[in-house]
Amino acid sequence: MSDYRIETKCIQSGYEPGNGEARVLPIYQSTTFRYTTSEQMGRLFDLEESGYFYTRLQNPTNDAVAAKICDLEGGVAAMLTSSGQAANFYAIMNIVQAGDHIVCASALYGGTYNLYAHTIRKMGVEATFVDPDCTEEELEAAFQDNTKAVFGESIANPALVVLDFEKFASAAHRHGVPFIVDNTFATPINCRPFEWGADIVTHSTTKYMDGHATCVGGAIVDSGNFDWDAHAEKFPGLTTPDETYHGIVYTQKFGKGAYITKATAQLMRDLGSIQSPQNAFLLNIGLETLHLRMARHCENALKVAEYLKGHDKVAWVSYPSLKGDKYYDMAQKYMPNGTCGVLTFGLKGGRDAAVEMMDKLKMVAIVTHVADARSCVLHPASHTHRQMNEKELLEAGVQPDLIRFSVGIENVEDIIADVEQALR
Repeated sequence: MSDYRIETKCIQSGYEPGNGEARVLPIYQSTTFRYTTSEQMGRLFDLEESGYFYTRLQNPTNDAVAAKICDLEGGVAAMLTSSGQAANFYAIMNIVQAGDHIVCASALYGGTYNLYAHTIRKMGVEATFVDPDCTEEELEAAFQDNTKAVFGESIANPALVVLDFEKFASAAHRHGVPFIVDNTFATPINCRPFEWGADIVTHSTTKYMDGHATCVGGAIVDSGNFDWDAHAEKFPGLTTPDETYHGIVYTQKFGKGAYITKATAQLMRDLGSIQSPQNAFLLNIGLETLHLRMARHCENALKVAEYLKGHDKVAWVSYPSLKGDKYYDMAQKYMPNGTCGVLTFGLKGGRDAAVEMMDKLKMVAIVTHVADARSCVLHPASHTHRQMNEKELLEAGVQPDLIRFSVGIENVEDIIADVEQALR
């Protein structure tokens, strides 16, 4: 981890060119890498030597960008994936097997909820969902003897619940399991999960990190703080020999790099959800302005939230940085410099009015995306969360009339004017 401040890390971390080398991170657009001896290639395959031999496992462009994200979060190791969904899948499957169990905050992105509630269940892994606002006793009751991880989102998409990191981290660590946080909406600019007890952080880099809706991607960052060997019986994949690599024990051979090394050497090897070097290159360009854009997103979103709160056609507004919001105090504790550029609101006319108002927007677009430079809206109950039933929607904090408004970095007066004419 560098000693730079976070704004400098956005630009300088991850890649340091040597004398006469490219100033800008190159795109290593190659599937393979040449070696002069068979023995050296063999050592790479046995994890006896570090290097590159096939881009599905590692690529210099990807590794440089992963190193930057790792530095931004304050971790010890990181990897890129093809999407945020892949990151959340790998983060869990790297430490569980059939017969295991996880605890999740219920306020999640719809795709993540479906992944944990249904898809991994088919693989023999069960999930118990708890209200993020639950008491410590209710959270404690969700754990089982076979629980292997706790998962939540720093700011839930689209419910905008701010997770109580200390409560969830304490519960996870009492039971000897890691606390995993999806930090997509807040980004490391506004939220530092590792400083509040998180052990592993995931991202959909598709969102603010890329910032321009140009490339899908994900990332996993390990803090290096969780002691896998102290709970060896829970995590045999990390603490017992891996016969597919001649009996390597990851914690013994790779120390604090064990978790990410295993995720790369096993999951990426077998499942192949790699981010392309071209997308990693574009992601890096987005990261260079992340600190500038997040400040503008938050500034604009607060002004839009204040405008909507005072409008006679608006029934309610949710934005954690808005005074009086249910999660304002929690946001001030964990994210005092701002939360994100996403807010939600509902109209007095209900679901039908919400859909009609969205259809009348001109500059603000209806898209299946969130958290990039352009303002956009979505009706989650009809779009991203439509696979969920009414009970699941409410558990995820998605009301039928909820409009998710991702406030961009355009001039805020133009954003408000478009909303005004649509409401009118």
